Amino acid sequence: MSNFLIYGATGYTGSLIAREAVQRALRPVLAGRRAENVATLAGELGLEHRVFALDSPQTIAGSIRGIDTLLNCAGPISRTARPLADASLRTGTHYLDITGEAGVFESLAAQDAEARTAGVTLLPGVGFDVVPSDCLAAHLKRRLPTATRLAIGFQSSGRLSRGTALTALEGLADGGLVRDNGTLRRVPAAWKTRVIDFGNGPVKAITIPWGDIATAFYTTGIPNVQVYMAAPWNIRVGARLSRWLGWLLSSRFVQNRLKRRILAGPAGPTEAERRQNRCYFWAEATDESGHTAVARQQTPDGYELTVRTALAAVARVLSGAVAPGFKTPAMAFGPDFILEIAAATRNDEVEIPCGLPRS
Repeated sequence: MSNFLIYGATGYTGSLIAREAVQRALRPVLAGRRAENVATLAGELGLEHRVFALDSPQTIAGSIRGIDTLLNCAGPISRTARPLADASLRTGTHYLDITGEAGVFESLAAQDAEARTAGVTLLPGVGFDVVPSDCLAAHLKRRLPTATRLAIGFQSSGRLSRGTALTALEGLADGGLVRDNGTLRRVPAAWKTRVIDFGNGPVKAITIPWGDIATAFYTTGIPNVQVYMAAPWNIRVGARLSRWLGWLLSSRFVQNRLKRRILAGPAGPTEAERRQNRCYFWAEATDESGHTAVARQQTPDGYELTVRTALAAVARVLSGAVAPGFKTPAMAFGPDFILEIAAATRNDEVEIPCGLPRS
């Protein structure tokens, strides 16, 4: 596998992907905004590198011209996706990223027709956000084609990287998001609380504006989608408090103080922590007749998973296996993609017929 570029290669996740690529005898081009950091990593790994910022469309296009596939790992991807995707459409470069931000999916979905005309694949979300949950959504749609409502939940004990934490911080004051009759609708933070058994006993989970609010709709056509995250009491209380403190959380003073604290911390979980952590997913689809389909899924740590799914996605795009246009991971690769490339397991509950009580 050759002729692909990793932008944001010196970030926590980007460097994990770059190092694993070299372990697999792959030769990606490394790129980013900070010349010294990119040159140092490229020298260590023996790879070609390029340095460019994202403030000039002409510079971006010139820097990626001749590249077949670009993998964007530079967060917050809400800021980097559009300039890189726009340049990719100009140069005929396939665009992938590891976002979990609903706004990014919506923005790139709006460029579907343009991408088809250009012969370019736009494939965001090829990491932990949102490969496992998107595949699970597609699997339940396959089991219950009449589904009109979808709830997805996940549970993880792993620590966040700096980039993920900064992205979450910037969206802290925006509240929640759900898909309601096909339309994105803003709701209060932690709008709903639900008890979910991810396979280790029931826990409380709160609604969050996860990327599946966008992707699950495009993947399955199910018009009503909610996403939940298992959260301890202090996170649940803090999320509810943010409903009234949004103005404070979004202030420059508070944002800068919190960003400094994040940047002063570790880059992300250690290798030992990543090996130990597991992630748990649950999803429930229902239709208007009362039929229900439920499935659970286990995967490796989110960052370990992102490395595997991102490289697998890049390989398939490079091989020409993905048609041009906007795609979600499950649209591009099918509901079993997660089972094919990661140490993941999935278990189904028996469908509950209409009118029968739950046990």
